[in-house]
Amino acid sequence: MEAVSRTAQWTAAARALETEREDRLFADPYARTVADEIGFELLDRYDGGGIVPFLAIRTTYLDRAIVRAVEERGIRQVVFLAAGMDTRFFRLPWPDGVTVYELDRPALLEAKAEMLKDEPQPAGRTRTTVPVDLTQDWTGPLKEAGWKSEEPVLWVVEGLLFFLPEQAVRTLISTLSAHAAPGSVLLGDVISKSALENPLARTFMSALKEDGNPWLFGTEEPEALLADCGWDVREVRQPGEPGADFDRWPYPVPARNVPRVPRSFLFTCDLPGATGVDSGVAA
Repeated sequence: MEAVSRTAQWTAAARALETEREDRLFADPYARTVADEIGFELLDRYDGGGIVPFLAIRTTYLDRAIVRAVEERGIRQVVFLAAGMDTRFFRLPWPDGVTVYELDRPALLEAKAEMLKDEPQPAGRTRTTVPVDLTQDWTGPLKEAGWKSEEPVLWVVEGLLFFLPEQAVRTLISTLSAHAAPGSVLLGDVISKSALENPLARTFMSALKEDGNPWLFGTEEPEALLADCGWDVREVRQPGEPGADFDRWPYPVPARNVPRVPRSFLFTCDLPGATGVDSGVAA
């Protein structure tokens, strides 16, 4: 797999570690399989600065927000952009009739299919993989795979935006709003620019760059970014704040007006004019 795709395996390794805790926040019985040995090797290489607790929090936040969105909105199209080694199709309680589209690079999807080939397909739902390069046209292949732009969609951009240059980030988020019907939802995460420049993360950032998958983008104002790209922001949470803590975050959370603080943000968005629905992610 391409270097940037292999990062999906170390996040899967972190999910496996959370799953094996007695006080686990979620259960991902497939995580160790898709992580493989390389996932744990990379997790050891990249660990530090709260990476493992952050990934547990991010997974939990998005798990709960995804379930809430499909239940309350009646959304039956869910699109994971840069799906990586995500296994939510198998492990979340999807309503009948949901189609989960997983977009990622062809090599990753092929490797993932091989890893999960013996897993039974849950009834009442459909999984469709769409091999694409997200820096090129991907809406065409997604439509060819059965996605309907006139129906509400749940977009999930988890662990993706910091790998892209700023213009690509803005183009992607704007494309998502332009191709979303009323009632659609956007979920995801982004980091601050200060996180890219944090001296304490220099070893981590250097390792990512050496491995061919540097982090490129961050913003101190995720609300403005999302609004500029056509979304109404329902909430933005930092790990450790109410709704994004789950008794996992080990560090204090400085106020947003404190400058030069490395931050991660988890967000939930609607289309302008949509009726907001509680995300149901309170700690």
